[in-house]
Amino acid sequence: MEIAVVGTGEFILGFRLAGVKKTYAAETDERLVEHINQVLGDKDIGILVLKGSDMERVPLRLRTTLENSVKPTVIAIGGEEGGLSMRERIKRSVGVDLWK
Repeated sequence: MEIAVVGTGEFILGFRLAGVKKTYAAETDERLVEHINQVLGDKDIGILVLKGSDMERVPLRLRTTLENSVKPTVIAIGGEEGGLSMRERIKRSVGVDLWK
């Protein structure tokens, strides 16, 4: 399983420096949606990281898909996370509550 990061050049830079290979720069809303759809179609990606403010820029239908996605698990950093805590997202993707 791989990690993918979609966002502005500044947002993805730190992930690239940390060794994440699948980073996608999206400066416009159209590119953001395009890259997210590309990541959703990649079966090797297990986690998709987005900025919380970018999640709000995504059309409602795609946002709902992202919020309900198990594979890849979507993590929004900063801002709202679709109403789910990190604990709930991990529980949904792994199948057990690791904090118990």
